[in-house]
Amino acid sequence: MDATIIATVVAGLALLVACLGTVYPILPGSWLALGTLLAWAWILGSPASWTMGVIAMLIVAVGWSASAVLTGRNLKQQRIPRGSILTAIVAAVIGMFVIPVVGLFIGFGVGLLGSEYARRRDLRQAFAASGSALKAAGIGILIEFGCAAFATSLWVIGVIWHFSTA
Repeated sequence: MDATIIATVVAGLALLVACLGTVYPILPGSWLALGTLLAWAWILGSPASWTMGVIAMLIVAVGWSASAVLTGRNLKQQRIPRGSILTAIVAAVIGMFVIPVVGLFIGFGVGLLGSEYARRRDLRQAFAASGSALKAAGIGILIEFGCAAFATSLWVIGVIWHFSTA
């Protein structure tokens, strides 16, 4: 079997994991997609692989950045400190083990709400701040996933282009 075919199959599997990782943060996400696309373009070395690989990497970078900026800006607007975020992360890890599959998300939300309630001493304000932060994080995840999925589609076009002209 040709090395380019093996590299392409491995890249496809890695991009699948990367797309899942943008939604389920225990798996590697956008950084895996960037590395995979770069390695795939490098190994194949064709104009098709470099063209589509670079375009796809730019799309992944845009999604990753948009997700981080959107979530970070909202956390700053809601005045949610790092301590609350760290508490939510710890609760997310605990939730992941207590409730398989969805416990990560539930734990994060409950941890953020609990931490914000302890800090603000007002349940309405805690709900409003936590809800807004969770909504921003959810939208950021959707944007990052959409960009990773679009980049994977561009990679498929690059695969077809490369192997049809090889």
